[in-house]
Amino acid sequence: MIVVDRAPSAGQVVDTETAREFMQETLARISDAEVRAVAQELERKHEGFARRLSDGRGAHLEASDIHVLLRSIFATRRRIAGFEASLSLDWWRGAILELLEGSTSLPQRFRTFVDALPETLDLRVRRDLASELLHFSDPDRYWLWTRWMWEPEARTGALPLVVTSAFVLDAADPGDTYLRIGEAVVFVQQTAEAAGLQRGVRGIFGTDVYLACVYGVYLYTVLRLRMTQEFNKVIPALPELIRRLLGTYRLEI
Repeated sequence: MIVVDRAPSAGQVVDTETAREFMQETLARISDAEVRAVAQELERKHEGFARRLSDGRGAHLEASDIHVLLRSIFATRRRIAGFEASLSLDWWRGAILELLEGSTSLPQRFRTFVDALPETLDLRVRRDLASELLHFSDPDRYWLWTRWMWEPEARTGALPLVVTSAFVLDAADPGDTYLRIGEAVVFVQQTAEAAGLQRGVRGIFGTDVYLACVYGVYLYTVLRLRMTQEFNKVIPALPELIRRLLGTYRLEI
């Protein structure tokens, strides 16, 4: 179970009824078998990251390892050329090792990694990359924070849909915001497990899948209101959509 080094928030954090409503909508769009399949893919993704990053292995990464890691992350999958052109192998080795195993605090390591990436890369992509490297290298210690979970600039994502408005997701910088996201994820996981919202898949990967489903249902609702039926037809069904969000679609790692 993830432990976040922050004082717990007072009062109710998760809107249980809203969370349950999203799961009811999800039931019509994805089967329990598909939910379990995606969770198993997340486990395989974790195993692929851990083989390359855990226990100091990040110091010995090869270019092929970087390539497959970037291919396994939704935010970087189509931006690999930009990363490969602007960052050396030695940079990747040092930056990832410091992110995962540095001696400074987690917020500082997160902030340092994000700031060290070229400013020409979208800040949202830089944040997504940092959190995916942390989460999938060691999901028992670190959690996921992607733009579809919480995008401060647009103030949208899966988390604000299921946590109460009293819970503040923002902080002064990306590192401290990562801690706030972690606190929210812990509360969502506890609530989802207690209320039976994880469709038979418990643990952090069950929470990842649940939040991806929440965002998928939200996205379908927004598109249905704003766009034509013809356009809606090109949006993938929920099983494929959440695989894309979670980086397991056509998993190569």
